[in-house]
Amino acid sequence: MTKLQIKWIVVGAIFILALFLLYPSINWYATDSAEREKLEAFRMRPKYLVNLGLDLKGGTHLLMELDIDKLDAKADIQDAMARAIEIIRNRVDQFGVAEPLIARQGKRWIVVQLPGISNAAAAKEIVGKTALLEFRMVQSGEKVQEALGKIAELGSPFAGETVSTAAAKLVPAGMELFRGKESTIYLLSSSAPFTGADLETARVETGGDYGLPVVGFKFKPEKGAQFAIFTGANVQKNMAIVLDKVVYSAPVIKQRITGGSGIIEGQFTMQDAHALSIVLRAGALPAPVKIIEERTIGPSLGEDSIKAGVTATAIAGLFIFVFMVFYYKASGLVADLALVLNLVLLTAGMAYFGATLTLPGIAGIILTIGMAVDANVLILERMKEELALGKPIRLAVDGGYEKAFSAILDSNLTTVFTAVFLFQFGTGPIKGFAVTLMMGLVISMFTAIWLTKLIYHTYLASRDVTELSI
Repeated sequence: MTKLQIKWIVVGAIFILALFLLYPSINWYATDSAEREKLEAFRMRPKYLVNLGLDLKGGTHLLMELDIDKLDAKADIQDAMARAIEIIRNRVDQFGVAEPLIARQGKRWIVVQLPGISNAAAAKEIVGKTALLEFRMVQSGEKVQEALGKIAELGSPFAGETVSTAAAKLVPAGMELFRGKESTIYLLSSSAPFTGADLETARVETGGDYGLPVVGFKFKPEKGAQFAIFTGANVQKNMAIVLDKVVYSAPVIKQRITGGSGIIEGQFTMQDAHALSIVLRAGALPAPVKIIEERTIGPSLGEDSIKAGVTATAIAGLFIFVFMVFYYKASGLVADLALVLNLVLLTAGMAYFGATLTLPGIAGIILTIGMAVDANVLILERMKEELALGKPIRLAVDGGYEKAFSAILDSNLTTVFTAVFLFQFGTGPIKGFAVTLMMGLVISMFTAIWLTKLIYHTYLASRDVTELSI
């Protein structure tokens, strides 16, 4: 077996591998959108897939502000932001969003992009909920009932999310006033012996009133033992389950609760219970977040963007193909073949790494095509110069590649360095542009130099060539 045959086997193997990596993406996007949503819900996305960004797939864009004024006095802002981003990322991961963007912006802002999630209300409920879960004892007795009666006479004891000044004066020492889900008010202990940070897991269960879903929770082992002791000491008393300063339920402790398990009831729908279980598992945010910007991009706009991007790529590619064949004849056709393989390998590489394709990413692909053509033009012009000097065709071909290589390498390296900086310091679509550009340039070095040279060597070795079509 000759060296040329081995090289062609390598090319064939690479091409077959590229088609193998591309097939899942082709099959996935050929599937009906409703079926895709069902498969995504069950986490059945293909392993190798070219993901679509927010601008192509549609979805929800949120700009959130961490309310640093409500942080603990000893809390570090940098640490709080890092924790908030990590908690939001955990929530989004459990929600099942593919290729989300969660990044810090400025001192106190967080950008969240959720491709494929067009229900902004559901996204905000999961991402923006503080999810501070507390277990507090309900206070009782004559003194408490008297205080509750006086507070009720005030009308509304709350000013927004906080207790009004008038109501606060009526709250007995060692207690705090909370609202319930159904316009009720509670006086609870000022301390919370157990919080959501003590939970090991939370999940959706059935078995609530009228078969409604509930959220079952389980404490960490050491907290579960403490919970058993605590409930044993407070049998026949009410314990309130408080989420974000709202009492969801206040059941009677009928007996000592062992095993560290319990449920949260609240007339939940299945979607509400699922969302609550997610935020409880991910943990509470260090401070509330406010959504200061919200955009929803519909799937139809994403489809229009894809069509526009594909059309632009096709027009650019067609123009280049025609120009290369018209100007460089058969040698231009060789360059066109390298461009086609360049695109196939690039998309296959994106599928392998699970890269996200965005509109800037499509622009990066088009720029890659231009850079690949530039490399071929340099080689072909050098070959023409060598032929004009009267050199044999084989020497002219090798000389063209040798003399053009340094210029191609320099231009590609400088562009790759630029792409690296864009990836390092950019966010979202800019990263997508940088990824496609870097991958495309590396692949174009293979197709524009190694592959086309292999084609020429094969052609020259198979016959006695006296003239090169260039």
